[in-house]
Amino acid sequence: MKEIVVISGKGGTGKTSIVAAFAALAKNAVLADCDVDAADLHLVLKPKIKQQSDFSGGKQAFIVAQKCIGCGKCKDICRFDAIRLGGPANDIAAITYMVDPISCEGCKVCVQFCPVDAIEFNDSINGQWFISDTRFGPMVHARLGIAEENSGKLVTLIRKEAKRIADEQGKDLIIVDGSPGIGCPVIASITGADLVLIVTEPTLSGKHDLERVAELARGFNIPTLVCINKADINPEVANWMEADAGKQQIKVAGKISYDSAFTRAQIAQSSVVEYGEGIACEEVKALWQNVFCELDEKITIDKDNF
Repeated sequence: MKEIVVISGKGGTGKTSIVAAFAALAKNAVLADCDVDAADLHLVLKPKIKQQSDFSGGKQAFIVAQKCIGCGKCKDICRFDAIRLGGPANDIAAITYMVDPISCEGCKVCVQFCPVDAIEFNDSINGQWFISDTRFGPMVHARLGIAEENSGKLVTLIRKEAKRIADEQGKDLIIVDGSPGIGCPVIASITGADLVLIVTEPTLSGKHDLERVAELARGFNIPTLVCINKADINPEVANWMEADAGKQQIKVAGKISYDSAFTRAQIAQSSVVEYGEGIACEEVKALWQNVFCELDEKITIDKDNF
């Protein structure tokens, strides 16, 4: 089994459009949308959800009002100002304390020091994850709650489930839509992958983002390729980026021209290779072939797409 992860230095470079096209070309893969903070692969692939589960990435404190004696010990020791007066009265206190779930960091200090054991430490629900069917095969994806954290843990869960499904169904390829940037979700997306494809744009900021994310992949000793999207909007910078990547021994697997067919395909909930013919469509197919050729073992794909 091989795992390809598509990432980018920032959002909006065309990463998800490339993944959707790869899914259409592979046709024997398990798909994983690990961009859990802003997941949108489902907009193109129209998955039919088979299984939905809550995701808990941590715990939060909760004060049981009936047990609280209103001593304020918890408020005094909370470093995050997450505890305030405002809870309902009970037989002991006219007003009790309560925890602000947005401010609580789950450190558990208040739980340990409450003199009457009035504080519970419960799992916090940070989002949901799904196992779905798409027209190209199974897909594992997720939705992180608004302002929720622990996205790295959720990414790890998504990849683990994708690998389990690939094992059960005899799939020999996993295609991952990774998170953008260089933070924890990206690290969780690429750790242990067989190949990383970085999608970038021919701008000065794109060059800087490419350097950062390429350095991250290099730190994990993962084979890395680059795709320069919208390469024709600034050919000089695109050539500059290709030369710079060569100096770092990173191969540019493809350059894709700017083509409004990508947008039209998204509106039609389709990948660009399904939507129709055109220069960008052919360039994406060539990119997929170059990426595929970098893998060591043969994977079953639809050869008619080349």
